Amino acid sequence: MPLARISALLLALLLAACTPGAAPPAAPARQAGAPEQPRARTRFVVAVMSEPASLANIKTNPRGTIGNLAGIDELVALVHVGLAAADDAGVLRPVIAEAVPSIENGLWRLLPDGRMETTWRIRPDAQWHDGTPFTAADLLFTLQVEQDRGVPFGRMAPLALVEGIEAPDPRTVTVTWKQPFVEADTLFTETLSLAMPKHLLEESYLQDKENLINVPYWHEGFIGTGPFKVKSWTSGSQVLLEANDRYVLGRPKIDELEVKFVADPNTLIANILAGTVELNMGRGLDIEQGLKAREQRPDLKLMTGPGGWMQIYPQFLNPSPAIVADVRFRRALFHAIDRQEIVDTIQAGLAPVAHSFVRQDWPEWRDVESSTVMYEHDPRRAAQLIGELGYTRGADGMFRDSSAQPLAIEMRTTAQFQVQTKTLFPVAAYWQGVGVSVDSVVVPIQRITDREYRANFPAFELITAGNTLTSTRVKLFHSSNTARAENGYQANGNYARYVNPAFDAMLDRFAAAIPRAERMQALAQIVQHQTENLTLLPLFHAVNPTITSERASGFKPGVGNIPWNAHEWNVT
Repeated sequence: MPLARISALLLALLLAACTPGAAPPAAPARQAGAPEQPRARTRFVVAVMSEPASLANIKTNPRGTIGNLAGIDELVALVHVGLAAADDAGVLRPVIAEAVPSIENGLWRLLPDGRMETTWRIRPDAQWHDGTPFTAADLLFTLQVEQDRGVPFGRMAPLALVEGIEAPDPRTVTVTWKQPFVEADTLFTETLSLAMPKHLLEESYLQDKENLINVPYWHEGFIGTGPFKVKSWTSGSQVLLEANDRYVLGRPKIDELEVKFVADPNTLIANILAGTVELNMGRGLDIEQGLKAREQRPDLKLMTGPGGWMQIYPQFLNPSPAIVADVRFRRALFHAIDRQEIVDTIQAGLAPVAHSFVRQDWPEWRDVESSTVMYEHDPRRAAQLIGELGYTRGADGMFRDSSAQPLAIEMRTTAQFQVQTKTLFPVAAYWQGVGVSVDSVVVPIQRITDREYRANFPAFELITAGNTLTSTRVKLFHSSNTARAENGYQANGNYARYVNPAFDAMLDRFAAAIPRAERMQALAQIVQHQTENLTLLPLFHAVNPTITSERASGFKPGVGNIPWNAHEWNVT
């Protein structure tokens, strides 16, 4: 065959192969009547560090509960979502709703008389796990229950700011607020009043509202809106979840999630190393445990998400010794602590030193940095300040007062989290190093719920707590949240029991300032007051380790390691 003819044939074959729509080789035909091969179901094993008594979210726990609530938020995030959810950067993303209200999109309106309105539009395909449409009626019912004082749910303070709610149609609700509230866009989210299904709970509410928290719905009968739904619950062991085919953001890639309850961190690590647990959720593990696990199994993935923050609260209401109330003494003790060394030792250098409750990696840090009073590690300055208070250092290096009594203080923490006990003793050592005797007390788990005992710590208490810039969180410093005998020690949040009307006014302004510039001005004033007066001693912003197996992908730890994108998780 002539060379030109061969070249033409090859060119024709090449063009045919490149033609769009060219049919691929036919697959072998399945014999008539032969069953199709089912897709292999995927299962992923995760663990939380306690078994919740129910799936009643922490926001709707019975009044007066306190203690370790690990496991509740994590499970709720898997089986129930709100109108919006915060991502790993803390930004609200719409889920059940079409959009998050904002001034810019017109769904958040400031009214001339000082009130405001927020409007939510529900996605048309939003459904509960049982297939019932999610409608505005569910949101009206939820707010009715949450505001009913005859229901033994914990009252969320911002709900008192809601003046009313209207539903012009089944997919729209408009909430009227009595006054400006900067977190109004978190209503009907995990942060504030997750929706309840009217079709499942209304009868129980009308018949016996006092026992609404005890109905089976909150346990094995839970019906939510999240990416997974409850398949079975084995008390003391695990809960098995299955993918929600109706999830509004799309069916999860994983078919089944086995959520184990593993309270002991050492047992959890052993399970991870053995491969019987492939992911830990929420708080409980510290970074040192995560690093050791990866050393033993280099194939494991170790991620860190923003955790809470570690701080020391002074006692302001009835301090013993009384010198604790003197800001000069608190400054001396703060200068004595080498916070960077603590971070390097306890957080493997991965956590930032805290100068206030505002993290340096938050965009708001730029707005408050110049107002933040900084304290460097300076033991010599610490000893000098204590000497100026009238104490004399003896031959043993310890300070005594004019009557030769040693300068001694007690510092407490709880046995709830290992990172607290690991921080307690180094801080005590720094203080003893500058001449202050320290009695280090670890409150046992059994006494964590003793409110009166916890409130009346004599000098200092070291605590790790959640940390966000929501007004609800920031207003925990308010004097109204001070545990006292008069309120049965039921108030919670202002652990230092610091009462200052001018400071309260700053907190109130922050909670009501909708424009960002005005809000950041209030935040800067709060930070300046706290750091100048050392109403608390900030140590560091913790990181939470998340350990996953190498076959897992798509997991993004959110604030507190709470899962927010479980529908995107995948396994190979």
